[in-house]
Amino acid sequence: MNEAPAARLISAGQKSLRPLSRIAASVAVLAVLAPILVVIFSWGSDQTEIWQHLIATQLSSLLRNTLVLLMGVGLCVSVLGISLAWLVVMCDFPGRAKFEWLLMLPMAVPAYVLAFVVLGLFDFSGPLQSFLSRELGLPLIDVRHEAVVVLVLSLVLYPYVYMLARSAFLSQSSDTIEAARSLGSGAWGAFFRVALPMARPAIIAGVSLALMETLADFGTVAVFNYDTFTTAIYKAWFGFFSLQAAAQLASLLLLFVALTLFAEKRLRGRRRYVQGSQLHHHFRHPLTGLRAWAVTAYCLLVLSVAFFLPVLQMLIWAFEVGAAQLDARFGALLWHSLSLALQASVLTVAIATLLAFSRWRAGPRQRAFFDLAQLGYALPGSVLAVGVVISFSRIEQQLLFPLQAWLGMEARSVLVGTVLALLAAYWIRFLAVASGPIDASLLRIRPSIPDAARTLGARPLEVLWRIYLPMLRPGLLTAAILVFVDVIKEMPATLLLRPYGWDTLAVRIYEMTSEGEWQRAALPALTIVLLGLVPVIISIKRTLK
Repeated sequence: MNEAPAARLISAGQKSLRPLSRIAASVAVLAVLAPILVVIFSWGSDQTEIWQHLIATQLSSLLRNTLVLLMGVGLCVSVLGISLAWLVVMCDFPGRAKFEWLLMLPMAVPAYVLAFVVLGLFDFSGPLQSFLSRELGLPLIDVRHEAVVVLVLSLVLYPYVYMLARSAFLSQSSDTIEAARSLGSGAWGAFFRVALPMARPAIIAGVSLALMETLADFGTVAVFNYDTFTTAIYKAWFGFFSLQAAAQLASLLLLFVALTLFAEKRLRGRRRYVQGSQLHHHFRHPLTGLRAWAVTAYCLLVLSVAFFLPVLQMLIWAFEVGAAQLDARFGALLWHSLSLALQASVLTVAIATLLAFSRWRAGPRQRAFFDLAQLGYALPGSVLAVGVVISFSRIEQQLLFPLQAWLGMEARSVLVGTVLALLAAYWIRFLAVASGPIDASLLRIRPSIPDAARTLGARPLEVLWRIYLPMLRPGLLTAAILVFVDVIKEMPATLLLRPYGWDTLAVRIYEMTSEGEWQRAALPALTIVLLGLVPVIISIKRTLK
């Protein structure tokens, strides 16, 4: 008897705030698209002289270096990630259970941190080469080589492939592998013909993430003086003082990003691999003798070079400099990093929550539109910084400055060169990072629960406050932590957009490594690594479940 009034009450409750939330979500999507569009349309500005100089001196090397990095990192992360995932899933060797989660720790080390540690240890003036040259008379080796740049990036980025490949291998039934073996395939044949093709979508996704991070990297290539499009954007902006030339270079980098995403989609293809039997993984091949210890040594070598060695060396350097560096300057750097990360995480989580609710019961076309907000994560920080500055400059020139003149106020910039520009870049860049945990938590809420609250007379805001937010709390907290740490590690956007006097830990590392002051960069880097362990630990707990 009461079903019709109850249905009308539920419908009214759902629709009362939906238009406002949809409008706000649409504005957020347009805000993400704005930097992309202004970078793409930057070619309307004539920068002939700068481009003539770039073509004559740098452009060919920029293209070559970027392609070398992409191919080298793609190959290395594939080899490292797939081999390590296969060994810990399918083989039994000393330390396997520990390595299964320890191999994720390099995710906490930013690539630019490992880069300056490698140079500090192995450069001409480093302790290792100095000792070998002095005691053994060995010739000096130049470690500022593109192969070393590829290796540094690969050691930090292989966990993307490792985690996804490990999950894919774990989801494969041992019966499938054993069936292939019983039909005449050897161990390698079963791997290449059965296990690897079934894990291919996950592996391609992991490699794509690693390549996106490679394209976005600025700190590592800057430490090695290895010119790529990210360093060229910085030089065009602050060397040639041409924001439009920087935007045009950014559009070329954006083209590389688009090609990477297109290649990922094509490589995944339309093929699907389905398990025909019940999923259960119950068998690991026991390794004994020399083979077992060789596998253990391999895992330990990768982990030591990618995590233990840089952390230990930074501790040594930090103690060498002593407590003198724990001064007011370091306190200001830490405060700027933490305050920016806190503001960005709150803002990003709020926008991600709004988008999650807008997508939740939207139609296919609306959902596809709202999904465009995820594109921000594909934007390198340098590209995003250029797009944000140009967008904010046009808003000021066409709207705010005339408004200030009409009000009789002195024209003053309130967007460009302020914390607002940094926060805009952060939430656009890391919105996809926050959306994952929030979307997952929202999907676990049974619609009958908020519907029941509405039938009992709860208003939409009351349902949001008393039902949704408490049930979303774990996802919201995880999203905030992930964004918080990513903002602290972010270098290029912070370096390009920070207001005067707003240096952060990442900016301090760039300044010190630019001058070869490895010891003075150790404490800020160690602080970032320790903070970066938080999301890694969260990922470890999830993957072990």
